[in-house]
Amino acid sequence: MSLKIIVLAKQVPDTRNVGKDAMKADGTVNRAALPAIFNPEDLNALEQALRLKDQYPGSTVTLLTMGPPRAADIIREGLFRGSDGGYLLTDRAFAGADTLATSYAISMAIKKIGAFDVIVCGRQAIDGDTAQVGPQVAEKLGIPQITYAEEIQSVENGKITVKRRLERGVEIVEGALPMLVTVNGSAPECRPRNARLIQQYKHAKTPSEKQAEDNDYLNLCDSRPYLNLGEWSVADVNADVAQCGLSGSPTKVKKIESVVFQAKESKTLDSSDVQIEELMVELIANHTIG
Repeated sequence: MSLKIIVLAKQVPDTRNVGKDAMKADGTVNRAALPAIFNPEDLNALEQALRLKDQYPGSTVTLLTMGPPRAADIIREGLFRGSDGGYLLTDRAFAGADTLATSYAISMAIKKIGAFDVIVCGRQAIDGDTAQVGPQVAEKLGIPQITYAEEIQSVENGKITVKRRLERGVEIVEGALPMLVTVNGSAPECRPRNARLIQQYKHAKTPSEKQAEDNDYLNLCDSRPYLNLGEWSVADVNADVAQCGLSGSPTKVKKIESVVFQAKESKTLDSSDVQIEELMVELIANHTIG
């Protein structure tokens, strides 16, 4: 049995380096001012997809990401680790999308890709922490979903078995294919890049990236089709422009702050009821608790 697996991945700003220029006047993230990285939990999801590929020979793993042209790095990272190809959704009309507009665009792209068995994505992205895109994509595609996955254990007889990590324990659940699975950061880390695959795919580019290349490179791409990465616009996926980007986003960000907690003073308490009671009164008074 072979599987057709789609991995949803996102290039995100490194939120560990949020500064005063991190937000534009219109309330969107100024991605140019922040280093771009592969969303951590999407890497966990990619590992689960690659394990399925190892377990079921003949399976394929396709990356799907949305962002500016530089987000093609996400597809290359996937290729370096063992995926088979990918598509970049990039168009000015996609800019400023919230989770609703993002999930709509992604669902339209998945419909263009065609038949699939499993969609895997990270539980949430570190630039929003909403955990909404995966479930919304499943809803728009009309397929079931399993969230908070720590391990995809098996896919047999049209059913998938998943171990979920919840706040109060672990549970094993089963569902029918096709299925969307969101993966926790507690899942196994993604395997490292493969040296052979880096050499094979390091020159893979999207049509936008190839515009700056010379004829020698273009001839190389013609002779090696695997160097041609997919790139789709709003029109390519037959999406409604009104439901994309800022126009399709009811959520508006008003402010971004980098909050750093620092301990300025400390208190040492003994085990007496009086000191503990005084501490509780103080914590309630300054709204730390209560």
